[in-house]
Amino acid sequence: MNTMPDRGEEAPTGQIARAFSVLEAVAAGGSSTARTIAEATAIPLPTVYRTAQELIRAGYLVHLRDEQRFALGYQLHRLAVGLHDDLGIPRTVREEVHAMFRDLGMAAYLAIHRGTDFVVVHVSDSPQSPRLSPMGFGFHESPHATAFGKVGLSALTPEDRDAYLHRGGLRAHTANTLTDPEELRRHLDEIADRGIAWEHEEFQRGTDCLAASIKADDGMLIGTVAVSAPVTAYAGRTRHVEDRVRACASRAGRAYRLGAPHS
Repeated sequence: MNTMPDRGEEAPTGQIARAFSVLEAVAAGGSSTARTIAEATAIPLPTVYRTAQELIRAGYLVHLRDEQRFALGYQLHRLAVGLHDDLGIPRTVREEVHAMFRDLGMAAYLAIHRGTDFVVVHVSDSPQSPRLSPMGFGFHESPHATAFGKVGLSALTPEDRDAYLHRGGLRAHTANTLTDPEELRRHLDEIADRGIAWEHEEFQRGTDCLAASIKADDGMLIGTVAVSAPVTAYAGRTRHVEDRVRACASRAGRAYRLGAPHS
């Protein structure tokens, strides 16, 4: 997701912070000129060039000389592979999520849950069926307003759930976002019973999402699979979408339990 500062904000301080800001600016644009990076990050242009050269030497950026632009380097791929291995995402699960995207024509997601936290680790989408912005790899915010986040909250112990609901910060992303703790608690109880969570224009206006839980043999929540699409895309096919998402979650759970390969 894009964490770059808006123009007019102070530039990041420290070598590491500047390096990350440069990488995020390049990632946001696919490739970027030094001037574009400077404008997006508020880092002075000479410092952008110096930081970019250091990142090139380390393999995290490459310089596209003919285009006078910087692009992400292959060293980042090695880090991503290591993270995916650490998160333990079987190849068959990624294939299941992509098949769900292809069958439904809706952006499809996989999130992994670790205790009270979750993170989106895989997205299948296209220009015709785009993901919700900024819900890409690494997104983990506002669980009360997202379908897979609500599945995660529903799996908490009553004590942990109450602690989350009453600590504040239930941000209203739209007029439909549930921010009343008691109303949200009842909603989470229903999700726990059904194993699926709907989100009706609660994170982004005009878009509905549906998520289903992936469970371990002992019933512990491993993760969630989800889809998002414009509200009109569900007309006349709500039951079909529910069945397809449930089936994807079921097969994903089987892959995790059988220890499918991660390659």
